[in-house]
Amino acid sequence: DEERAAERDAFWFTEGLTADYRVEIALKSILFDSRSDFQRVQVIETEQFGRTLVMDGQTQSALADEHIYHESLVQPAMLLHKTGPKTVFIGGGGEFASAREVLRHDSVERCVMVDIDKVACDICREQLPEWNGGAYEDPRFHVEYTDAKKWLEETEETFDVIIMDICDPIEAGPGYKLYTNEFYTFLQTKLNDGGIFVTQSGPGAVYNAKAECFTVIHNTLRSAFDVVVPYAVDVPSFGCMWGFNLAFATPKDAVVAKAEVINHDITAFDSTIEARVRGGLAGMRFLDGVSWRGLTGLAKEIRDQCEAEDRVMTIDNPVFMYSS
Repeated sequence: DEERAAERDAFWFTEGLTADYRVEIALKSILFDSRSDFQRVQVIETEQFGRTLVMDGQTQSALADEHIYHESLVQPAMLLHKTGPKTVFIGGGGEFASAREVLRHDSVERCVMVDIDKVACDICREQLPEWNGGAYEDPRFHVEYTDAKKWLEETEETFDVIIMDICDPIEAGPGYKLYTNEFYTFLQTKLNDGGIFVTQSGPGAVYNAKAECFTVIHNTLRSAFDVVVPYAVDVPSFGCMWGFNLAFATPKDAVVAKAEVINHDITAFDSTIEARVRGGLAGMRFLDGVSWRGLTGLAKEIRDQCEAEDRVMTIDNPVFMYSS
């Protein structure tokens, strides 16, 4: 038994969260391991979280808790839109789970997803079929495999909601340009009146929100939008809290508008879910009015760091996340 335990201990998936902090998860199997033109793509199965998508050594989503990440990324922007969005753009989103969440809204007439890595997207469809929830077959859904920034710059389309479900800004990748002041300023021209933008914003825990990119992404958005709301959620397979930022087309009173988002009435939030989302509250596994209050209730030190942040990410002056 001791010999078998020692053998078992040899199979662990290790992921670095910072240069000095790593997490290990018991590994059952490696289901897929290959490289696309852009990144290494793996699908592994762990004891704790089940099948897990890993890109360049970083966990992207896991069967046990991907719904937490994707509901938190997509649904607040969709639900806070005043009339119910009709047109939605997704940058990245290779698992098709963000598209799944968008297409739960009957108000949506067209959802465009643009991801640069077709190989990774095809792997997700093959290895992680539950993630997409039928989104790929929905007639409202359209996917392009190209650079999201370039596609937006070349299209004449505008959108009610724009969602950035892209890889983190790391030094080795081209995606950092989608976190810059130049890009966020440009996005103002791609949002319809009353439009909402949301981006995943990297780790948002007390030990890494400022050390990584969460606070600088928040401040970069503030350099382009008047109303920006940071929030974060615990995604256990990521090893820490994960951050997001919402940005709104300029209202008349930015201070009041931000307070309304953060202090959104719980009953009203739940009623909007019931009215707009297929399956209503019963179909939501994570998000409701109470949990939204929790997402926006960031720790005081993180709120203070967001307010004090003075760095603005630009193409010439990027800020990169730690990458193991």
